[in-house]
Amino acid sequence: MSAQEFAPGLVIQHFTPPLALAQFKAIAFDMDSTLISIECIDEIADAVGKKAEVAAITEAAMRGEITDFKDSLCRRVALLKGVPAESLQEVYDQRLKINPGAPELINAAKAAGLQTLLVSGGFTFFADRVRERLGMHEAHSNTLEIEGGLLTGRVLGDIVDGEAKKQHLLKLCARLGCDPRQSIAVGDGANDLLMMGVSGLSVAYHAKPKVREQAMVAINEGGLDRVLEVLA
Repeated sequence: MSAQEFAPGLVIQHFTPPLALAQFKAIAFDMDSTLISIECIDEIADAVGKKAEVAAITEAAMRGEITDFKDSLCRRVALLKGVPAESLQEVYDQRLKINPGAPELINAAKAAGLQTLLVSGGFTFFADRVRERLGMHEAHSNTLEIEGGLLTGRVLGDIVDGEAKKQHLLKLCARLGCDPRQSIAVGDGANDLLMMGVSGLSVAYHAKPKVREQAMVAINEGGLDRVLEVLA
């Protein structure tokens, strides 16, 4: 079916609702601008007066104009060199807010027996805290290198990009013994499209145009729990 507004600010395409939440086995979420209200890397950069520079790269990457997410992340992280590590806690305490409807959607998914997964191109400092705060089952993200109490401008280990997000979702489905089409994937940026593409229900949350166009559900107004409007 073609895209249509199912309810004000809620667009559906490629399927006829409702679907049963209980038919799914897993739900995966992006973090920055999806589960939470900010792009953490932009707020960290604000500590050294480089928010505008970093945010411009973030925005281009999320719109899909920069196709190499790993390169864009490394460029942005390099600009964070010398930021005091305590700035991470300040961002978490003072700027990070859980997006509306996130607890309700996650609790509904857990009640229906779904495994909850957070996969982020952001950072473990925030992802691990958000996972615990929302009671999610697992989280995968990037680790900022810290030496002498300062960020070095480097990321430790393999970078979680769009392909890695997809692989984490596929691995979870393999562990659960379910088809990837029995999963839901929720995101807002271009690096979420790969995991959304293998899921059985893809949800764009206040997303970039490229993501809204490809998602089965686009939430353009209201909270994350609006996806429950198309789930029986």
